[in-house]
Amino acid sequence: MVPYISNVLFNEPQGRPNSLIQFGASLAFLCIFVYGWSVGEAGGVPWMLFFIVGAALSGTAESLPKTRRRAAGLLRLTAILVFVCLLAIIFLAPEYIIG
Repeated sequence: MVPYISNVLFNEPQGRPNSLIQFGASLAFLCIFVYGWSVGEAGGVPWMLFFIVGAALSGTAESLPKTRRRAAGLLRLTAILVFVCLLAIIFLAPEYIIG
């Protein structure tokens, strides 16, 4: 199991198509957050920041050159940790997510 995870996590960056999808997702989440903030409901969507940062980190990892496998792996791992932190907050402090 561990060698498979290592192979997937520290694989070569996939290039422009995947990075554009990740950056597009990050931009979409940012637009949702800015809309919520502009109508005065920013207190209801702070969890969206986790999606923005996680998708941006994934997009950055995929946009690196093919020779930067370790840096891409660390960025992917950081993105995973951001999403795991969101899951931990959901279970430990749900009032932060619910509002």
